[in-house]
Amino acid sequence: MQVNTKKVEGRRQVRYGSLDDLLDEAKRFSQIEVDTLGNWSVGQNFKHLAQSLDMSIDGSDFSMPAPVRWFMTLLMKKKFLTQAIPAGFSSGATFVPDETSVEDGLTALEKAITRQKEESTRVMHPGFGNITREEWNDFHLRHAELHMSFLVPVTNSDD
Repeated sequence: MQVNTKKVEGRRQVRYGSLDDLLDEAKRFSQIEVDTLGNWSVGQNFKHLAQSLDMSIDGSDFSMPAPVRWFMTLLMKKKFLTQAIPAGFSSGATFVPDETSVEDGLTALEKAITRQKEESTRVMHPGFGNITREEWNDFHLRHAELHMSFLVPVTNSDD
């Protein structure tokens, strides 16, 4: 049964200052037991973030119409680059990764983050149009915060 992610309780507050911060937490989460509060496994979350990172370099088949990009740039860009993206938000271009192991998802995320550091070219954002590399990085961090907020480390009360 699909979870309505707008209504999920118990999500973590997450804020990343860099892609390295994201990768450090992903590595830590790959080594511990994690509850998933949304619809995707840990591996799927990692893989989805990797695909999004790669899409900013390789491009996508999806692009919003120019009037929608104008609207999003005017009203949403600053918020989505600086503040948390609300749970349940969908751009209409949601790509759900196939079930993926934590290890494979982490490997994909590591490779995608390495590409972000090594390759300077970025394509047009499907919703915000032409944005800088730094703005893409900010978007990726806010996007990662959203998805990673659904992953909660399991704590044993016996510890």
